[in-house]
Amino acid sequence: MMMNETTPVRAGAVNVPYGHVIGNEKWKGSQIAHGIQGKVTLILEDGLGVVDFHLSNRVCVLYISEADLVAGNGFRRRLVRFRNACNLQGIVIVEKTQLSDQYFPEVQKFVVLELGMSLLPVANQGEAAQLIIQLVQEQTKDRASNPFLDKKRPKFLEASVLQTVQQIPGVGKTKALLLLQRFGTLHQLCNASVQELEQVVGHALAQQIHKFFTHTK
Repeated sequence: MMMNETTPVRAGAVNVPYGHVIGNEKWKGSQIAHGIQGKVTLILEDGLGVVDFHLSNRVCVLYISEADLVAGNGFRRRLVRFRNACNLQGIVIVEKTQLSDQYFPEVQKFVVLELGMSLLPVANQGEAAQLIIQLVQEQTKDRASNPFLDKKRPKFLEASVLQTVQQIPGVGKTKALLLLQRFGTLHQLCNASVQELEQVVGHALAQQIHKFFTHTK
Protein backbone atom coordinates (compact mmCIF):
# COMPACT_ATOMS: atom_id res chain seq x y z
CA MET A 1 0.00 0.00 0.00
CA MET A 2 1.40 3.34 -1.00
CA MET A 3 1.96 5.95 1.70
CA ASN A 4 0.98 9.52 0.90
CA GLU A 5 0.65 11.01 4.37
CA THR A 6 2.19 14.42 4.87
CA THR A 7 3.12 13.61 8.49
CA PRO A 8 4.46 10.31 9.88
CA VAL A 9 2.02 10.19 12.81
CA ARG A 10 -1.06 12.10 13.88
CA ALA A 11 -0.23 15.33 15.67
CA GLY A 12 -1.29 15.16 19.33
CA ALA A 13 -2.36 12.18 21.39
CA VAL A 14 -4.54 9.37 20.04
CA ASN A 15 -6.94 8.41 22.82
CA VAL A 16 -7.79 4.72 22.63
CA PRO A 17 -10.49 3.40 25.00
CA TYR A 18 -9.74 0.06 26.72
CA GLY A 19 -10.76 -2.88 24.55
CA HIS A 20 -10.70 -0.77 21.38
CA VAL A 21 -8.38 -0.49 18.40
CA ILE A 22 -8.10 2.62 16.24
CA GLY A 23 -7.11 1.61 12.72
CA ASN A 24 -6.05 3.44 9.60
CA GLU A 25 -8.93 4.02 7.18
CA LYS A 26 -6.94 2.29 4.42
CA TRP A 27 -7.73 -1.08 6.05
CA LYS A 28 -11.49 -0.71 5.51
CA GLY A 29 -12.93 -3.94 4.09
CA SER A 30 -9.66 -5.88 4.56
CA GLN A 31 -9.26 -9.35 6.05
CA ILE A 32 -7.39 -7.93 9.03
CA ALA A 33 -10.19 -5.43 9.78
CA HIS A 34 -12.86 -8.14 9.60
CA GLY A 35 -10.75 -10.38 11.85
CA ILE A 36 -10.37 -7.72 14.55
CA GLN A 37 -13.98 -6.47 14.55
CA GLY A 38 -16.25 -8.45 16.83
CA LYS A 39 -13.52 -9.56 19.22
CA VAL A 40 -12.63 -5.96 20.09
CA THR A 41 -14.13 -2.71 18.81
CA LEU A 42 -12.32 -1.41 15.73
CA ILE A 43 -12.66 2.28 14.84
CA LEU A 44 -11.27 3.34 11.45
CA GLU A 45 -9.99 6.88 11.07
CA ASP A 46 -8.06 9.02 8.60
CA GLY A 47 -4.90 10.92 9.45
CA LEU A 48 -2.95 8.26 11.34
CA GLY A 49 0.10 8.73 9.13
CA VAL A 50 2.29 5.64 8.80
CA VAL A 51 0.66 3.92 11.78
CA ASP A 52 -1.73 1.11 10.87
CA PHE A 53 -3.33 0.40 14.27
CA HIS A 54 -3.25 2.13 17.65
CA LEU A 55 -3.75 -0.46 20.43
CA SER A 56 -3.49 2.03 23.30
CA ASN A 57 -2.36 5.60 23.90
CA ARG A 58 1.25 4.40 23.84
CA VAL A 59 1.36 1.24 21.71
CA CYS A 60 0.77 0.98 17.97
CA VAL A 61 1.25 -1.47 15.12
CA LEU A 62 2.95 -0.94 11.78
CA TYR A 63 2.12 -3.70 9.30
CA ILE A 64 4.60 -4.88 6.67
CA SER A 65 3.00 -7.08 4.02
CA GLU A 66 4.55 -9.67 1.76
CA ALA A 67 4.19 -7.20 -1.11
CA ASP A 68 6.01 -4.51 0.90
CA LEU A 69 8.99 -6.81 1.44
CA VAL A 70 9.20 -7.93 -2.17
CA ALA A 71 8.79 -4.37 -3.51
CA GLY A 72 12.02 -3.07 -1.94
CA ASN A 73 13.05 -0.69 0.82
CA GLY A 74 10.04 1.62 0.98
CA PHE A 75 8.91 0.03 4.23
CA ARG A 76 12.29 0.87 5.80
CA ARG A 77 11.83 4.58 5.13
CA ARG A 78 8.36 4.34 6.61
CA LEU A 79 9.66 2.77 9.83
CA VAL A 80 12.47 5.30 10.15
CA ARG A 81 9.97 8.15 9.73
CA PHE A 82 7.91 6.67 12.55
CA ARG A 83 10.89 6.14 14.86
CA ASN A 84 12.16 9.69 14.29
CA ALA A 85 8.73 11.27 14.77
CA CYS A 86 7.56 9.95 18.13
CA ASN A 87 8.23 7.98 21.33
CA LEU A 88 5.35 5.54 20.92
CA GLN A 89 6.08 1.85 21.37
CA GLY A 90 5.96 0.54 17.83
CA ILE A 91 5.27 -3.13 17.17
CA VAL A 92 6.11 -4.23 13.65
CA ILE A 93 4.04 -7.13 12.31
CA VAL A 94 5.62 -8.73 9.25
CA GLU A 95 4.12 -11.21 6.80
CA LYS A 96 6.60 -14.09 6.75
CA THR A 97 5.54 -16.27 3.83
CA GLN A 98 7.23 -18.67 1.45
CA LEU A 99 7.81 -15.77 -0.93
CA SER A 100 9.05 -13.25 1.68
CA ASP A 101 10.98 -15.66 3.92
CA GLN A 102 14.31 -14.86 2.22
CA TYR A 103 13.98 -11.19 3.22
CA PHE A 104 13.00 -11.82 6.83
CA PRO A 105 16.44 -12.12 8.55
CA GLU A 106 17.58 -8.73 7.25
CA VAL A 107 14.25 -7.14 8.14
CA GLN A 108 14.51 -8.60 11.65
CA LYS A 109 17.98 -7.13 12.14
CA PHE A 110 16.89 -3.75 10.84
CA VAL A 111 13.70 -3.51 12.93
CA VAL A 112 14.94 -4.99 16.18
CA LEU A 113 18.64 -4.23 16.32
CA GLU A 114 18.85 -0.91 14.49
CA LEU A 115 15.49 0.67 15.34
CA GLY A 116 14.95 -1.00 18.71
CA MET A 117 11.35 -1.97 17.87
CA SER A 118 9.49 -5.22 18.51
CA LEU A 119 8.89 -7.51 15.55
CA LEU A 120 6.34 -10.31 15.28
CA PRO A 121 5.98 -12.55 12.18
CA VAL A 122 2.60 -13.73 10.85
CA ALA A 123 1.57 -15.87 7.89
CA ASN A 124 -1.30 -13.65 6.71
CA GLN A 125 -3.74 -10.89 7.68
CA GLY A 126 -6.02 -13.32 9.50
CA GLU A 127 -3.19 -14.37 11.81
CA ALA A 128 -2.24 -10.72 12.26
CA ALA A 129 -5.80 -9.93 13.38
CA GLN A 130 -5.63 -12.66 16.04
CA LEU A 131 -2.27 -11.32 17.21
CA ILE A 132 -3.63 -7.78 17.54
CA ILE A 133 -6.59 -9.09 19.54
CA GLN A 134 -4.21 -10.91 21.89
CA LEU A 135 -2.15 -7.76 22.35
CA VAL A 136 -5.21 -5.67 23.18
CA GLN A 137 -6.66 -8.27 25.56
CA GLU A 138 -3.35 -8.72 27.38
CA GLN A 139 -2.89 -4.97 27.78
CA THR A 140 -6.43 -4.67 29.12
CA LYS A 141 -5.76 -7.39 31.70
CA ASP A 142 -2.50 -5.74 32.79
CA ARG A 143 -4.15 -2.37 33.24
CA ALA A 144 -7.10 -3.86 35.12
CA SER A 145 -4.75 -5.45 37.65
CA ASN A 146 -2.40 -2.47 37.83
CA PRO A 147 -3.56 0.75 36.12
CA PHE A 148 -0.14 2.37 36.70
CA LEU A 149 1.67 -0.33 34.71
CA ASP A 150 1.09 1.31 31.33
CA LYS A 151 4.39 0.29 29.75
CA LYS A 152 4.30 -3.43 30.57
CA ARG A 153 5.16 -5.57 27.55
CA PRO A 154 3.09 -8.67 26.70
CA LYS A 155 4.78 -11.98 27.50
CA PHE A 156 4.98 -13.20 23.91
CA LEU A 157 6.70 -9.94 22.93
CA GLU A 158 9.33 -10.67 25.56
CA ALA A 159 9.76 -14.16 24.07
CA SER A 160 10.25 -12.65 20.61
CA VAL A 161 12.93 -10.27 21.91
CA LEU A 162 14.71 -13.12 23.71
CA GLN A 163 14.70 -15.22 20.55
CA THR A 164 16.21 -12.34 18.58
CA VAL A 165 19.08 -11.84 21.05
CA GLN A 166 19.89 -15.55 20.84
CA GLN A 167 20.61 -15.12 17.13
CA ILE A 168 23.75 -13.16 17.99
CA PRO A 169 26.70 -15.56 17.49
CA GLY A 170 27.90 -17.03 20.79
CA VAL A 171 24.83 -15.92 22.77
CA GLY A 172 22.61 -18.71 24.11
CA LYS A 173 19.44 -18.45 26.15
CA THR A 174 21.19 -17.89 29.50
CA LYS A 175 23.44 -15.10 28.22
CA ALA A 176 20.53 -13.55 26.31
CA LEU A 177 18.51 -13.39 29.54
CA LEU A 178 21.44 -11.83 31.39
CA LEU A 179 21.95 -9.22 28.68
CA LEU A 180 18.27 -8.24 28.61
CA GLN A 181 18.16 -8.05 32.40
CA ARG A 182 21.18 -5.76 32.38
CA PHE A 183 20.29 -3.47 29.45
CA GLY A 184 16.49 -3.66 29.46
CA THR A 185 15.87 -3.20 25.72
CA LEU A 186 17.46 -4.30 22.47
CA HIS A 187 18.10 -0.67 21.56
CA GLN A 188 20.19 -0.15 24.70
CA LEU A 189 21.96 -3.46 24.15
CA CYS A 190 22.75 -2.44 20.57
CA ASN A 191 24.40 0.79 21.79
CA ALA A 192 26.29 -0.72 24.74
CA SER A 193 30.08 -0.35 24.86
CA VAL A 194 32.50 -3.27 25.07
CA GLN A 195 33.24 -2.30 28.68
CA GLU A 196 29.54 -2.45 29.60
CA LEU A 197 29.02 -5.74 27.79
CA GLU A 198 32.02 -7.48 29.34
CA GLN A 199 30.59 -6.92 32.82
CA VAL A 200 27.86 -9.36 31.81
CA VAL A 201 29.43 -11.86 29.39
CA GLY A 202 33.20 -11.43 29.65
CA HIS A 203 35.70 -9.70 27.40
CA ALA A 204 35.84 -12.10 24.42
CA LEU A 205 32.10 -12.38 23.88
CA ALA A 206 31.63 -8.67 24.60
CA GLN A 207 33.94 -7.84 21.70
CA GLN A 208 32.08 -10.29 19.47
CA ILE A 209 28.68 -8.82 20.34
CA HIS A 210 29.91 -5.25 19.85
CA LYS A 211 31.41 -6.20 16.47
CA PHE A 212 28.13 -7.82 15.48
CA PHE A 213 26.12 -4.68 16.22
CA THR A 214 28.68 -2.39 14.59
CA HIS A 215 28.66 -4.51 11.45
CA THR A 216 24.83 -4.58 11.44
CA LYS A 217 24.65 -0.78 11.56
